[in-house]
Amino acid sequence: MAEKLTGLALARAALTSRKTAVMLALGFASGLPFVLLIGTLNAWLGELKVSLATIGVLSWIGLAYAFKFLWSPVVDRTRPPLIARFGRRRSWLVLCQVVLGLLLWGLAATDPIAAIGSFAVLAVTAAFFSATQDVVIDAWRIEIADERATVEILSAIYQLGNRIAALAGGALALVLAARLGWPAIYTGFGVVMLALAAVTMLAPEAPDPEADARAPLEGHAVPDRRRRAIALGVVAVCWGWAILMLARFMVSALTPAAPGATAPSAGDFTKFWGPWIVVATVVVPALVSAWANGFASAVRGDPSIGAAGRAADHCYRALILPLSEIVSRLRWGAAVVVALILAYRICDSIWAPFAFPFYLDFLGYTNDEVAFASKLFGVLMTIVGVALGGFLFATLGRMPTLLAGAVAAAASNLLYADLALGGAGIDVFAGLFGLDRLGALSGADARMVRLMIAISGENIAGGLAGAAFVAYISSIVSKHYSAVQYALLSSLTFLVGALGRAAMGEAIEQVGYASVFRFTAALGLVAIGLVLLEWWRGAPREPAERSVPAV
Repeated sequence: MAEKLTGLALARAALTSRKTAVMLALGFASGLPFVLLIGTLNAWLGELKVSLATIGVLSWIGLAYAFKFLWSPVVDRTRPPLIARFGRRRSWLVLCQVVLGLLLWGLAATDPIAAIGSFAVLAVTAAFFSATQDVVIDAWRIEIADERATVEILSAIYQLGNRIAALAGGALALVLAARLGWPAIYTGFGVVMLALAAVTMLAPEAPDPEADARAPLEGHAVPDRRRRAIALGVVAVCWGWAILMLARFMVSALTPAAPGATAPSAGDFTKFWGPWIVVATVVVPALVSAWANGFASAVRGDPSIGAAGRAADHCYRALILPLSEIVSRLRWGAAVVVALILAYRICDSIWAPFAFPFYLDFLGYTNDEVAFASKLFGVLMTIVGVALGGFLFATLGRMPTLLAGAVAAAASNLLYADLALGGAGIDVFAGLFGLDRLGALSGADARMVRLMIAISGENIAGGLAGAAFVAYISSIVSKHYSAVQYALLSSLTFLVGALGRAAMGEAIEQVGYASVFRFTAALGLVAIGLVLLEWWRGAPREPAERSVPAV
């Protein structure tokens, strides 16, 4: 057996490995479509004067990243036809990357003004394949790790590739779009995705074909066939109904209204159907999980049960078992935990699709100014926020830091409300601390200083809240279900914010940015209240160690 490497020797071996080189490319391949579809696309639409209500509805494509755990069991257990010979993971990666490249070309060739419906279909499909690619990359990273290219090193390199993609698809795209136009940018990045598919062909396939048999959840008990079918059926119907409702409204909202007809209201849809969608996708599955938990007594890992039975067991373990464990362990506290997860990031997530239209269209900044302030300087401020979160963890502890993140996120929305009204308060702050003079020395005028202060406050708050939130979720999950529980709980953070975005776009058009920012700041009080309730509850408790049945 080869000697185990440590320290600099391990880092040197890892950085000269084919696995780490491919991991950097895959991190880039993961981050590029995400930033192009969720952020940069809205800059393009804002430049074309597409209504904010329409941008809000289109932002629902981000739900693909929240819902990806629903089809992850299928991706995990099957290979795509025709190219299955490329390998269990590599075939899915090549398929997703080639399709993404073609879809980016399709977006470039489609006029968002004249064919918004076709544009939306292409964007939704691209988000689906982007989210699917993320599922496969996460699995490949874990399976391919070894003593040299460890999971920790591969994860760090993945994040590096992701950050490079964010800069390329964000700052670089904004700068180039001002000179070449948006269709050229999306055409070029489509070529990049196809090139990445060629790089993926060099990726080593997972060496162990029996990896599925040793997956972390395979040893956990499931109910008998009838109760398993009931649980999966109820959850499937609820999620299917929710996705159908969202899809139907998205289609109707993006279809030009007939002469004399009233266009559907995103605000009315969110007000009436939004709570029911949350019930169908969160509350009902939690109740089903609690019910099924009492019957999960058979491990059923015997291959003799057949492929269909093993697939059904895998779906149960991936979709229901993680939530079931949380409900059984925390009992009524699970309601507080889920509510906190749904509400904590709402302040920054709900208005994210309107950031570029706000900077570029409403405030009149140039692409170059926004690229520097938001995508370059803003990244540094996010790092500051994360570092601040680490310092607060070390000095105050987890729950005080979680509370500080919630307060900062709400306060940053008030900063943007002031910016929308002209930035009088920001100017006072800049003068008080000499930031206006510092900006003048670096060549920035008062208008640019306002933007950088607002973005600094928002990104520092986002970095602090994000670090606190990741730590909180990590403390909630059980060690035996850590990966799937974390994926499930982190997916819930997209849900409420995404549901509210369509209504937010409509509200901005009706009452203006400043009023909406004040409202989102008020929404932050909900998260603050839930953090205090969770703190009073005495959570998070360390999940109890429990034995895992042998297969």
